[in-house]
Parts: sequence; structure tokens; C-alpha cells
Amino acid sequence: MTHEILTTVEMGNADAFAVTHGVPSLVLMENAGRAVADAIAARFKPCAVTVLCGPGNNGGDGFVAARLLDEYGFTVRVAQDAEPKGDAGEMSARWKGTRLALAPEALDGARLVVDALFGAGLSRPLEGAAAQVVEALNDLPVVAIDVPSGLSGDTGQPLGAVVVRAALTVTFFRKKPGHLLLPGRGLCGETVVAYIGIPPEAANTQLHENTPSLWHYPWPKAEGHKYARGHAVVVSGPAHATGATRLAARAALRVGAGLVSVASPPDAVAVNAAHLTAIMIKPFDGADGLAKLLSDKRLNAVVIGPGLGVGGETRALVDVALKSGAAVVLDADAITSFKDDPEALFNRLHELCVLTPHDGEFERLFPGLLDESASKVDAVREAAARARCTVLLKGADTVVAHPGGKAAINANAPPSLATAGSGDVLAGLIAGVLAQGMSAFDAACCGAWLHGDAAGRFGPGLIAEDLPEMLPQVLAGLR
Repeated sequence: MTHEILTTVEMGNADAFAVTHGVPSLVLMENAGRAVADAIAARFKPCAVTVLCGPGNNGGDGFVAARLLDEYGFTVRVAQDAEPKGDAGEMSARWKGTRLALAPEALDGARLVVDALFGAGLSRPLEGAAAQVVEALNDLPVVAIDVPSGLSGDTGQPLGAVVVRAALTVTFFRKKPGHLLLPGRGLCGETVVAYIGIPPEAANTQLHENTPSLWHYPWPKAEGHKYARGHAVVVSGPAHATGATRLAARAALRVGAGLVSVASPPDAVAVNAAHLTAIMIKPFDGADGLAKLLSDKRLNAVVIGPGLGVGGETRALVDVALKSGAAVVLDADAITSFKDDPEALFNRLHELCVLTPHDGEFERLFPGLLDESASKVDAVREAAARARCTVLLKGADTVVAHPGGKAAINANAPPSLATAGSGDVLAGLIAGVLAQGMSAFDAACCGAWLHGDAAGRFGPGLIAEDLPEMLPQVLAGLR
């Protein structure tokens, strides 16, 4: 499975690359339309189909699909507003069947609609006849070509009040950001990527879908031992706020760290010890105590923030963790404690750090950036550049970015992950693979994917405690 994601500009470049390397544009269009028709024939019995064709290449794909669906035994009508030109005009001329005006009446009697109005490059809201027809779709099943019309292929956001909701979307060569970012992912329905003759080397991008082919899990070696798999430390908060710490610690152990310890303030030692077995307790008292603990360089990955409390004491502990030379995952209170002076945090961060904010925490460190950016991906990339470390913005469409510009969209997280403590587990997963030697970017991507897969395997009723216990199944499936 390929994992590259192409923006609309990059996809245009890929099309041009194919043409300059000997693949005629008409062949690309014929292959695209055939892919749509084949995807429909594989999922629907022959029925009455209305194909909505726009004036551009998306419409040209639609005319090809209409011709082939007719050959496959479907009863096909094409609804169009204007006669296309160029390659699309050639494919229109090859359509010898019924043509209707692009109007709501074109849907009468249809059991299936093919949306070939506008592709991923649309930059304005739907209007006129196109908007009227889309508003009249109601509950008819729709197969969208490239992206549902009215959806931005780059941001996953509707361009206006009217947008197609598809049951199936057939796109070409590589996915676009809008297929994975919300709400676009939901509007696309099932997304199928068809290969239409564009050479693989045309996929020139720094944006990826987060799949296991993007990173490599650090499987144990036959000659290995626990000390070779790293020692992760989770810094505990006070006695009344230790649950988040233990969730992160258990996740780090389950994901394969050779040893995991909870660094515990004196008042929390008893409660942590009462709940932990394979995870060790290492008492510390204040920033000086944590510094002494982390002076042992075998402790090579740290989670700091969950349940720690907001304020100066946490800032001091973060400073110690960042000076230790260990890889550091900063979450929750470790982020919020720097809301009044984000630069003080950024000046301390390094390439082995991962920030894991949710939207609210992201806003505290990067005020206004999400609203000002063209897309969520752009916002996280800019955040990573400012922070000079890997940033993972949590959500149903988690985005991970490296300060050098490489980014990934994670799309396997089910809604059940919206439960207390799941973010603490994610922090522990990332630290657990950091301890085993993964880079910060790869560890963040790996942790996010394992997190989503664990939740998906468990199903309804998920609570955070269930996630680490699913890791054996997840890793068995991964292997």
C-alpha cells in the first residue's frame, strides 16, 4: 500500500509528469473513467444511473464512466450544463446515449448518481444548476469521482453550504488531504485509489497517510535483552492524580520498552506502588531529585505532563527532562504550563522531543495558528517549525509534523477513542517506541497508528485501560 498524499497542485504535477513520460492525457482519462465504472460494477447491480458531468476533466472522466456503465448493462443518462472542451470534449463526443440538462429533474428515476461535476481542485462554492442538483440528491447513493463536489481536496472542508455526501469516492494515483481530513473523510464514504498509468516516481511529496509502511516497528532481535530495548520513565503527579501516569507507563511497557519506571513524588509512592508490578517505582523530590534520577543515561525516554499540575513546579520539571538528553514526550500539563511564554518552551526543545497537544493545548502554545492556516496540515507543520521538534495534534484526524516539513495524517482512529485517559496512553506508546530507538517523527506516527488500531479492534465500550491490553493483538496483526 502506498502512503503518499498529494495536494491538488502536486496531483496536477503528477498528471503532467505522466504525459511528458509518454502516457497520453486521453489514456489517463479513459483509465480513470474505467476505474470508476469498474468500482461501481463491483458494488452495484445494474440500475438506472444519472451521471452529473461538469465542464472540466472531472466531467470527462464522467463521460467515460457513463459509456462503460452502459456497456455493463446499466441504464445511463448524462446530465450536463455546458459542453466541455479539450480531452473532456473528446470523451463527451464519444457518448452516444441520453443527455439531459443539469437540473434536479435529471435525478428522476435514478437509483444511483455519479458525481463528475468538479474534482479536488475546486476552489469556490457550488452555485447555480450544480448546487441545485446537489441539494436535490437527498438519500440517493452517490459515487464521487476524485472528491465529492463542493469539497476542498486540500483541506477536507466544504467550500460552501452545498456539498455532495458520497457513499463511494474513486480517486486516482494517490489520495488527497481532503480524503483523510475531517469532515472530508466522512463525506467521501469509502475511498478507492485507482492506478491509471501515472508512474510511481511522480508522487513527489512530503505528506503521507500514516500507515505501517511509513515507519518500521522495532521488533526484538533474537540476541536482544531488555536493556537493549530502552528504559522509559513516566513522571507522576501528586497522590490524587496518578492514574494518567500509570496509563502511560503501562502503554510504554506493552509497546515493547524493555523497562518502564514511574518517577514518583514522595506522597504518591504508596498509591503508585499499590497498583504497579512489572513497572518500577523511582521516588524523586522536586526538580533536583528528577535531575539526579535522569542523570542515569540508561533512562532514555521520558513522558512528562499527564496529571502533573499546571505551574512553576511543572515548568521546572520539564526543564530538567529536556536537559537530560533523553527523548521526551510532552503532554497535557507540560504544555499548558507554558501558555504564557511558549517561546521559553520552544527554546528548550530538541529533535528527540514530541509535543502531543489536543486542539485546546495547541491553541495555548500557537494562538490563532489553526484559524489562520490554510489547512490543519499547514498549521501543524508551522507549529513543528516554530517548536523545532515533532508536533502531534490529536484528534479524529491526528496530524503529525516534523520541523523539516514531513507530515502524516492518521485516519484509523475510531470515535470510541474520545474517552478520558486515551491521550495518556498515546503518550506512553510514543515514549515506549522512542525508548527502543525510533526517531521522534516515526515514534509519533507509530504510536498514533497503534493507538487507533487498538481502539478499532476493541470496539464499543472502550475505556483507556483497555488500550494497552489490546497491544498484543495489534502487534501480532502488524507482524
